[in-house]
Amino acid sequence: MAVQELNCHYCAVPTFGRSMIQRFWESASNMKKLAARNYEDLLQCTIPFFEGLLPEPHNAAIASLLFMLAEWHTLAKLQMHTKTLVNWLQQCTTNLSSQMRRFKMHTCSSFVTRALPKEEAACGQGQVKKAARRGQTTAGPLPTASKQPHKVKLFNLFTYKYHSLGNYMKMILQFGTTDLYST
Repeated sequence: MAVQELNCHYCAVPTFGRSMIQRFWESASNMKKLAARNYEDLLQCTIPFFEGLLPEPHNAAIASLLFMLAEWHTLAKLQMHTKTLVNWLQQCTTNLSSQMRRFKMHTCSSFVTRALPKEEAACGQGQVKKAARRGQTTAGPLPTASKQPHKVKLFNLFTYKYHSLGNYMKMILQFGTTDLYST
C-alpha cells in the first residue's frame, strides 16, 4: 500500500544538521498536532518520497504541486522581501491556486479516499459524548470500528487556511516579513 511505502521513506531519512531536519516518526502519515517545523521538515523532504507512488499522470501532477508548495513556502518565509520578491510571491500564489484546482478536479477525482479507522473511532466517541450531554442513552454497544467501509473523505479547498494564502503579500507589505508577527 502506498501509505506504508511513504512512511518507510520518511523513516529512512537521517537527521540533518543540529536543528535542520529532525527524525520523522514511524508513521509520518498519521502525525497529529505537529509544530510548524515538523510540517516544514515534511515539505522539504517530500518530493522524492512521493515519486512513483501513484500512476502517471497523477505522479507528475503531485510532483509539480509539491514543488509549487515548497516554492511558495520558501518565498513567504524569507526574512527580507523586495518589491520583486513580493511580486514573485504573488505570481507563485496565482500559479499555486490554479494547480490546486487542477489537482482537485483531475487527481482527487480519480481516487476514492476514506477516513482512517482512528478518525472513524474518534467520530464515534464524539457522537457518544454528544448524546450523553443531551441526556440520551445509547441502546446497545458503543460505536467501534465497524465492518462497513469508512466514510469517503473529499479534498476541500474551501478552508480558511487556503483562502488566506492570497493575503500574504498584502500583510508582508503592511507588517513586514512573516517572522516578525504571529496570528
